[in-house]
Amino acid sequence: MRRLALIYNPASGQYSARRKAAVAKVLAVFREAGVEAEAMETKEAGEATLHARQAISAGCDAVLACGGDGTVHEILQSLVGTDVALGVIPLGTANALAANLGLIGAPAKVARQLLQAQPERISVGRIHYQDQAGNPDSRYFIVAAGIGADALVMSRMDAGLKRRLGYVLYMVECFRTWATSSFPLFEAALPANGHGAGRVVDVSQLLAVRVRSFGGALRALAPGASLHNGNLSLLAFKTRSRVHYLKFLLAALAGRHTFNGAVELVETPSIDCRARNGGSESLLVEADGEVLGSLPVRLEVVPHSLTLLVPPGAQP
Repeated sequence: MRRLALIYNPASGQYSARRKAAVAKVLAVFREAGVEAEAMETKEAGEATLHARQAISAGCDAVLACGGDGTVHEILQSLVGTDVALGVIPLGTANALAANLGLIGAPAKVARQLLQAQPERISVGRIHYQDQAGNPDSRYFIVAAGIGADALVMSRMDAGLKRRLGYVLYMVECFRTWATSSFPLFEAALPANGHGAGRVVDVSQLLAVRVRSFGGALRALAPGASLHNGNLSLLAFKTRSRVHYLKFLLAALAGRHTFNGAVELVETPSIDCRARNGGSESLLVEADGEVLGSLPVRLEVVPHSLTLLVPPGAQP
């Protein structure tokens, strides 16, 4: 790295008062190593995407997301299809990408890891959806994208409580959704991919996973998921049963989850999802924890489209 931009969200995570001090330490690590580094602060949603474009225009060869998966997601939108590398300094509430790369610890320590990182070309996901105004739109994603209950959980997250309670709030909202949601069904059309003919299945939740590990309690949720995988690893919940949902979640937390008739693991390069005939319930969709809109949805892989800074020993 010769020149980089560090984009940070001062409101991300539980310790916003320490954010600027952490950013200053990260900048010091890079500058001491002879890297030209500049910090860019975001003040509103979408600004990280604009800052990333400015960094590309300024000739930066890397952009670091200093925050959580939401900050990574915004920056990702500008970097896909370019040669500018994405790096991550975990300072958010959810840091799944950083955990997947083994970037855990004090910001200065992570910065030193990134100095030893190698740029690797990886594939990202893309989700086409209907935005809140009813218009077609699309976003790239790097951790996961979901339709159904997980998007409902994200939509219920209060930003202020999220900063104060962190991961605890996720657990609270997961339980509330489990207890109150009717888990409405929608159609997922799986294409023929060499493993049988195309088929349409009714599901109440679909999660497309790109990372090997989420870190924390969930860790490896979808065996075979990888940033180098040319397919999406899909968890398809073909059930509305709260008992089946609870059993799978508890098994996943214990690292003993299996896939059967109720929850299926599917490998596919793309999938189309739509409301069932006569269905009237609006189903939310999310990507990297950001609520985007609703059905209809197409999920796909964009091969070798992003350069990612991968530290030594990581297995993304």
